[in-house]
Amino acid sequence: MDFTLPESAQAVQAGIAAICARYDMDYWQRCEAEKRWPEEVWAELAKGGWLGLAVPEEYGGGGQGLLELAVATETLSASGSAGGSAFTYVLTPGFGAMTLARHGSPAQRAALLPKLATGEIETCFALTEPDAGSNALAISTSARADGSEYVINGQKIWITGVQRATWMLLVTRTIPAAEAKPRTSGLTVFLVNVPDAVAAGQLSYRPIPKMGANTTPSNMVFLDDLRVPADAVIGEVHGGAVVLWDILNPERVLLAASALGGAEVALRVGVAYAKEREVFGRPIGSNQAIAFPLARVKAKIELARLMLYKAAWLFDRGQPCGTEANIAKLSASQAAWEAADAAFQTHGGMAYSLEYPVARLLNEARIGKVAPVTEELLLNYLATQVLGLPRSF
Repeated sequence: MDFTLPESAQAVQAGIAAICARYDMDYWQRCEAEKRWPEEVWAELAKGGWLGLAVPEEYGGGGQGLLELAVATETLSASGSAGGSAFTYVLTPGFGAMTLARHGSPAQRAALLPKLATGEIETCFALTEPDAGSNALAISTSARADGSEYVINGQKIWITGVQRATWMLLVTRTIPAAEAKPRTSGLTVFLVNVPDAVAAGQLSYRPIPKMGANTTPSNMVFLDDLRVPADAVIGEVHGGAVVLWDILNPERVLLAASALGGAEVALRVGVAYAKEREVFGRPIGSNQAIAFPLARVKAKIELARLMLYKAAWLFDRGQPCGTEANIAKLSASQAAWEAADAAFQTHGGMAYSLEYPVARLLNEARIGKVAPVTEELLLNYLATQVLGLPRSF
């Protein structure tokens, strides 16, 4: 058993860290306050080839796996961007490049992967719906065949990054949920050209005002008689569940990595303040009431990292990783929230001041407890699928 990161992951860690070292905490604070994409960091990631990690070498990428993507996401987040801003990295390298590399047709891979590797095009992922919520199998967005095309109607919610995306990975039902046997059948994933669909009046979106993570806008998406060619299907018609699981498990891993980096930022901020702030003639970090919560967070970060890397390692070897991905997401999100809360408490009243990053870190850490899947559903999976306890529905 070897706990040393492979050289490929170490190189990713060093490369991403070198870029991020040029952007301090104030930079990320400004991006959030101005609600703007971190263009400068994104451009450097593209120039350095870090957006194409999961793109096979024959298409101009690095040919790496989920472990390297997770390390990249964690490093970006830990640099100061924290959970919300690090999501910028998940949208294209994770949702787009990795999915197409594994499930795209030869024509799709040839047309899109080289451009994904360079950052010339970007992607977003559309699954969640207003009425289905966390029950992905209950989505109602429908796609019906019409000659050599499919016509798609429905709504999606909390779809992040539509504004910048050239292509959307859109999950639909080609067999209604009530008629699907088994329930996982009848899902079909399409590639949708977003600018073309918007120009045709077949796709529209409305940004959702948010309490945090405003570097990446999230949206309501409306699909009205959207027409896509039959060759826009990723994988097989009615067989989209296979593609979906290969999106959702990496999503959990990458967002766990994002949360873990956010936990590192919050811990670093809390520890620094505990060392420098003096009350009653001594640093407040000398008080166990301050020191112990920070120390406990450190332990939880290290534990979550072990499961994060294990889940990614299993995925890259084609082994089942659902349990590990869920545990990684659960533990990393909890660590991020506890780290942000401890940093907030350490700062006391000054945490309310926007001169400090603590409020942003708290807002962004809270996301992981409810999105993209709630803690309760993660626990329900462990209870029923791992422990064998009876289902409540």
